[in-house]
Amino acid sequence: MLDTTSLTPDLPRASEVFTGILTDTEMIFSVLLVLGVCLVPAHSKPAGEYLGSPLLQSCFREAKKIVDDAYKYSREESLKRVRKEVVSPHDALRLLKQPRGDTRSAVRSADYMAQTLRLLQERVHHVHKRSLNATDLLSDVDLQMLANITGCAARVRPPQCRTTPNLNKYRTITSVCNNLNNPRLGASNTPFTRWLPAQYDDGISQPTGFKNQKINNFLLPLVRQVSNNILNTTDAGVVSDPEYSLLVTFFGQWNDHDLSFTPFSPSIRSFSNGLNCDESCENSEPCIPIPIPPGDPRLPSNKDSCIPAFRSAPVCGTGYSAYNFGGDPNKREQINSLTAFLDLSQVYGSEEKLAQFLRDLNSDAGLLRVNTEFTDNGRELLPFNPLNANMCATRRRITNDTNAKEVPCFIAGDGRVDENTALTSLHTLFVREHNRLARQLKKLNPRWDGETLYQEARKIMGAYTQVFVFRDYLAHILGPDVMRTQLGRYPGYNPNIDPSIANVFATAAYRFAHLAIQPFIPRLDANNRENSQFPSVPLFKAFFTPWRVVYEGGIDPLIRGLINRPAKLNVQDHMMVDALREKLFMFVQHLALDLGSLNMQRSRDHGLPGYNAWRRFCGLSQPKNQEELARVLNNNVLARRLLQLYGTPDNIDIWLGGVAEPLVPGGRVGPLFACLIAGQFQRIRLGDRLWYENPGVFTPSQRAALSTATLSRIICDNTGITSVPRDPFNIVSNRNPLVFCNNIRSLNLSAWRE
Repeated sequence: MLDTTSLTPDLPRASEVFTGILTDTEMIFSVLLVLGVCLVPAHSKPAGEYLGSPLLQSCFREAKKIVDDAYKYSREESLKRVRKEVVSPHDALRLLKQPRGDTRSAVRSADYMAQTLRLLQERVHHVHKRSLNATDLLSDVDLQMLANITGCAARVRPPQCRTTPNLNKYRTITSVCNNLNNPRLGASNTPFTRWLPAQYDDGISQPTGFKNQKINNFLLPLVRQVSNNILNTTDAGVVSDPEYSLLVTFFGQWNDHDLSFTPFSPSIRSFSNGLNCDESCENSEPCIPIPIPPGDPRLPSNKDSCIPAFRSAPVCGTGYSAYNFGGDPNKREQINSLTAFLDLSQVYGSEEKLAQFLRDLNSDAGLLRVNTEFTDNGRELLPFNPLNANMCATRRRITNDTNAKEVPCFIAGDGRVDENTALTSLHTLFVREHNRLARQLKKLNPRWDGETLYQEARKIMGAYTQVFVFRDYLAHILGPDVMRTQLGRYPGYNPNIDPSIANVFATAAYRFAHLAIQPFIPRLDANNRENSQFPSVPLFKAFFTPWRVVYEGGIDPLIRGLINRPAKLNVQDHMMVDALREKLFMFVQHLALDLGSLNMQRSRDHGLPGYNAWRRFCGLSQPKNQEELARVLNNNVLARRLLQLYGTPDNIDIWLGGVAEPLVPGGRVGPLFACLIAGQFQRIRLGDRLWYENPGVFTPSQRAALSTATLSRIICDNTGITSVPRDPFNIVSNRNPLVFCNNIRSLNLSAWRE
C-alpha cells in the first residue's frame, strides 16, 4: 500500500511512531517475553494461566509481524503500479482512502490489537474446544499492557488542555479541547458516533450479509444487482435541476470533506490467510469484494468475478478487541480522521504536521503554501504533493499524447483534493482567500506576527463556512420547513451535546449529492458560453487530473461552469449517471467502479440498520408492504422493484431508501435524509464552543461583518470572473441575475483593527 504518511517530508512513518511507543514497554516486559510462535502450551493449565503476560507478548509479536508484513506488501504493490502508470480504479479509490500521519498510526494500533486478540482467541478455542471471548479471560493488567504495547492507550489518553495556548481564542488543528469537559469530543481520529446500535452479522464485527444468512426472513440482494435495477441512468436520461446550480452539488462534496473521512485499512492482504484482495473474491478481513450478478450488462459474471472492495479501518478497542472507548464495546466502530466541526479542515488539515507543511513558513506573513512552478494567470495555485509516486499522471493516457508533460497531484488539508477538477477549483479558491485575508490583516495590523495573521485569517475562514453552510447551502437542501423547525436561530453553546459525526450521516445521508452530479464538468468562457479552447469535460475524464487546472485555463472556466450551469435533479427513474455507476475512476482500459454499489457495501460494512429502523428513529412511518411503501415513495413501480430485491422494506439499504424518497418542498432530499442531515448540523452547531455566534468568540462588530460575507464576493476577489449571481447556489434567472463584482459588498475588516 502506498505509504501516504510521506505526504510531507517530516511526517513520521507509522513504523517510526510505533518504535517509540514500544520501547519503554518492551523494556518493562522483556523478562516476560516468550520467543517464538504464539502457541498455547500443550499441557493442561487453568485458562487464566494460558493468558498471562508472556503469552500475550508472544501473540502481540506475531500479530505485529502479520500487520507490518501486510502493510509493507501492500505499499510495495501499489508503488509498483503507480510508477508503471497502471493504476486501476480500485487502486485509485484505495489510495484516495488511505490513512496518513496520526490516522495511520491509529489504524495500525487497531490492527495490532485486533490481530493479537484474534490469535489469542484461536489459541483459547484450540485448547478449550468451545467458544470463549479472549478478552473475558484477560486480567486488567493484561488488558492495560495490550493497550499500551499496541498504541491503543494513546488513543484515549486525556489531552492536557490547560497547557494549550490561546485555547479560548483559536481552534486547535485537531479540535481537541473544544469541549473542556470531554476534550476528545469532535476531535480528529476519534470514532464516528452511533445514533442507533450497529447491526453486524455476528453481533460484533462482520458486515451485514457477510454470512449470506437471512435477515428478517430474506437474503440481502447483491449491491451491484440493486444498482443495476434501481439506479441506472443513461446520460440522455439526465434531468437538470430547474432551480439550483451545479455549485450546490460540489459545494456539498467540499463541505463533506470538512466533516468526515473514513480511511480504509492500509492492507490489501488478508491478515488471517494472506490472500490478495485484488486477486480473490473471498470475504476475508479486510477484503469485502462486491460480487457481480448474473447477466451484468457491463461486467463479466461468474463465481470468480467481483469488484475489489476493502473494509473501513476499525477503531482501537472496538469489535473483537472490545476494550477501549466505552459506549457499546462489543461492536466494531469506524474512525473519522477529520474534526467534526465546520472549521475548513479541508484547507488547513486535521493534524499538526500536515497543517505545518501547508503553511508558508518562509515568510512571517501568515500565508498558506502555494505552487512555486505554476500560476493561474498570475494567481496562486495549490502546492504539489511531494510524494514521488504520482497517481495523477493521467494526462498521457487521457489525451493519447505520449509527449504530454505530467504534473504531480496537488496537496491540501484533505487528501481528496484531486478527486475531480471542480473540487480542486474550490480548494484553490479558498486557499487564495486565506492568503488575501492574511495580506489585508497585515496592512491593518503591521505589528502582527505570522502566527497571529495565520490564526486570525483561519478563524475568519472558519466563520465563513459556518455562515455559508447554515445561511445559504442547507436551505437549498433541507427546504424552508426543516430549516425553520430544526435549524432556526442559534440557541447558544451546550457542552453536553456531542458534535461528533454520526456514522449514518457520513456513510449514507450526506452521500445524497451523488445523485445530483451531472455527467460532465462544464467549463465556460468569459461570456459564460462553452469554452471553445477548453470545452466541458466528461466527468470520468476529470478524475485525478490536476494538469487540467495547470494547462487548461486554470479555475475560472470551472467556477463559471459551477455557477452558471444546473445541477442534476434526482428523480426516481433517473438516479445516478453512468459516469459514477459505470465509469468511476476509469483509466482508459481498466475495469471501472460503481459508486452506488460502493455506497451500499459501505453501509453493510459499517453495520448500519436498514431503512425502517431509521424511519422509526426520525418519527416517520415504517412501511410494511408494497402498498405502504408505494405511499411513502409516491411511486408504486419503484416500491414493487425494491421489494422484488429486498423482500421487506426493513432490509432496504439506508442510503438507497433515503435517496429514493420524494424530495421535501424546496429541498433536495426526502424526509428521512432531511431529518438525519438537520440533526447532524444541529449537533455540530450546539456542540461547538468556538461557533462564530457564541459570545466571546468574535466581537459584536466582527460578527456583524461576518454576517454580510458571501461566496459570490470570494469568487470575485480570487478569480478573474467579473460578474456573478448574488446567490451562486441558484441558477441565473430574472430573479437571480448576474451582477458586476463591484456591486457586491466586500467584507469590512476594520473590526479586526487592533
